[in-house]
Amino acid sequence: MLSANIPLHKINNSEFRLFLETYTNRDIPSESKLRKNYVDEVYSDTLNKIRNNIKGNKIWVSIDETIDVNGRYVANVVIGTLQTDQPGKVYLLNTEILDKANYSTITKLFDKSMFLLWPDGIRHDDVLMFLSDAAPSHGIHRVAEDIRGKFPEIDKLIAKIKQIFLKAPSRIILFKNKVPGTLLPPQPISHARVHGLRLHHTIISTSADLVFIHSNYGFLPDTILKLENQGLPIVEAIGIIKNVQNKLENIFCKIGISVHEKFKKVIEKNTGFETIIKINDVLTGQGKCFDGLPEDLTINDIAYFKYAPLTSTDVERSFSRYKNLMAPNRRAFEFENLKQALIVQCNKKQSCSAISTIISRPASSLFQYRPGTGYVGVLSNLTPNSSLSVCSNSSDEQIIPNRPHSRLSP
Repeated sequence: MLSANIPLHKINNSEFRLFLETYTNRDIPSESKLRKNYVDEVYSDTLNKIRNNIKGNKIWVSIDETIDVNGRYVANVVIGTLQTDQPGKVYLLNTEILDKANYSTITKLFDKSMFLLWPDGIRHDDVLMFLSDAAPSHGIHRVAEDIRGKFPEIDKLIAKIKQIFLKAPSRIILFKNKVPGTLLPPQPISHARVHGLRLHHTIISTSADLVFIHSNYGFLPDTILKLENQGLPIVEAIGIIKNVQNKLENIFCKIGISVHEKFKKVIEKNTGFETIIKINDVLTGQGKCFDGLPEDLTINDIAYFKYAPLTSTDVERSFSRYKNLMAPNRRAFEFENLKQALIVQCNKKQSCSAISTIISRPASSLFQYRPGTGYVGVLSNLTPNSSLSVCSNSSDEQIIPNRPHSRLSP
């Protein structure tokens, strides 16, 4: 239930309880008993599995913070294994409330999380890389924000489109017919006719700017999505970033030069990215020496950077799970319980085929369920009063399914 984000109080539902008792042939504990006796145990088992999977591996660490709906600074700690021949596994290790978000609190959280991973002593030599929100992909985000700031009329145009279309059925139908598959923005409409007149005037006055942005910077959203793919080799990630730099260099107008200078400053401030480029040169045979690399980085360590991530996207995905847990009717969730539920959920194992069959069954088939008789003719492999064998892959699932995630998304 924790990994499926099902609130424990749902166990008090008589129909749900009857379903579980029928198909597991077990007595189902009460909500209070589950919370007192089982949640801590499931959380501890999850941490032990992470420790076992990390044992003997080099790792990377990423920490980022956000402000939740209750106004708290919440920081998540994500770790991943570094492999020489394939992408490693990713795990959410810890989540904590910070008094404030600064260097000092992040450092303390890092030490606390590493001790949580290695209770018998932190293995500093096994931590090869630390990712922050200053990663190269975030630099491209900042460039995109800089471009938006140079075109305030375009920014207003987008805001007006959001105001006009939502909750206007005729406009929604027209919009979907013209551009099928494009999502509508989640903003309410007010005074649609007035906004429509203003929008018409704005489109006329900004048409040239729209053409300029699309023709020169239209590649940025796809670039960001490519960098956010899990398991991307660093040679490909660096190639994508260099391709952005080359395209920005070839825009010679005043705005283009300014945007390019912004990109250069962002990259130059990230000294770690320069180190990654030198490591990549060694891995690809272009570098013949180790000058400029950290002194504590051994020759054996360099091989583990082949699939090292260059974005902190995995932390962003864990925040998406956190927001799902913080539903309006669950705001009173004690943070320690919230933390345990989130870590269990983000590090859940893959489901077996029997469970997948139940989940993928269309909702229309549910009416065929009868207590004591089951889904007759629907799920032939399940019978009442029989224990359901649950199988799973031996390896843990990635922290968050690899799905598009972009700060440019509405």
